[in-house]
Amino acid sequence: MEDCKWSVPLVKSHPTDGHPPGRRYGGPMERLRVEFTTEPFDLDEAPAHAVVAREVIQGAELDAVDVGPFGNTAEGRADAVLAAVDALLRRALEAGATRVSLQVNVVGDER
Repeated sequence: MEDCKWSVPLVKSHPTDGHPPGRRYGGPMERLRVEFTTEPFDLDEAPAHAVVAREVIQGAELDAVDVGPFGNTAEGRADAVLAAVDALLRRALEAGATRVSLQVNVVGDER
């Protein structure tokens, strides 16, 4: 991969490397919002992968969860959202999802 001009080096951000956890630039990630869908779609009945994905998100320690037939949104502390996304991807794919589309945004701390 050394000759690939598009490769991006992994930036370690761990307390032991002298930098605070979270983003290297712009301060720590405090809150994240994730939006996701799973495929294939079935308009007659929710597929197993969609049910599993919703269960993961609804069972996570998140502040705001909105599930719907064409998309799902959740928001919370960065560590909770990242853990939920990890579980969501693993469990939805195991349950038969052929595609998981997601977007993660850093949101301001509204406290």
